[in-house]
Amino acid sequence: MKTFGVYTKDFSLYYDLLKVLKKLRLPYVVLSSPNNIPKRIGVVLTSHRELHDIKYQKTIAADVYDSVDHAVDLAVQMLIGKELYSKILIGIDPGDRPGIAIVGDDILLQKTQVESPEHVVIMVKRFLREYPAVETYIRIGHGSIITRNRIINSLIPLEVPIEIVDETRTTPSQQIRRSEKDSEAAAVIALLSGGKVKRNLPLKTTKGAIRNVQKRSRELTEGRFTISEETAVQVLNGKISLKEAVEKEKNKTKNLQQ
Repeated sequence: MKTFGVYTKDFSLYYDLLKVLKKLRLPYVVLSSPNNIPKRIGVVLTSHRELHDIKYQKTIAADVYDSVDHAVDLAVQMLIGKELYSKILIGIDPGDRPGIAIVGDDILLQKTQVESPEHVVIMVKRFLREYPAVETYIRIGHGSIITRNRIINSLIPLEVPIEIVDETRTTPSQQIRRSEKDSEAAAVIALLSGGKVKRNLPLKTTKGAIRNVQKRSRELTEGRFTISEETAVQVLNGKISLKEAVEKEKNKTKNLQQ
């Protein structure tokens, strides 16, 4: 099987490339020279300054894209050599830091975790550009209702069919890290069919959801601080992040004490 080649004297880019390749568990070879590329190399990742030094057809300048992750995604596509998929399934495990996975024609192409529910639509848009298909479906787990509905409402304008699936049995082994659990669950969710979403969903907060956000604020501050119910509702509605909410109320309390 073909593998990736990494050639660059830019230490920062070199470090970032290896970090992403290892995270995605993609095979790679570090090249000491731009000449005589081994036959087992399918795509070479380099910098834009060194691009013309490499006499190889499949080469990507990783530092010209919005992120190294983006460049590696394109390199994967180039390595696979597939221009159009029959079916793309995008699975989402909703939560504070949602897991996302993409399956193309029964092959798990990649899985990742984003920083917040608001970042999901950014990642999905990128997937839609990079993995063109005859059919594309977005599938999201039924849990974390308010966060789930926020994500769904942000995805509806993309005009891609969305399904809510039962994620009860998608939780992976307790032995893997939380970040990997979320992306693993997303990969399972992608393969499950569910009920179709036909319209925007309500963002109705509940006492239980508010208490859960307040509990997380205490965990974030190691028990030193709890945000108010009003601020917790803002977090639930996506108007402010939990970290921002804690800082906002800390500053408010500090100003009142002065």
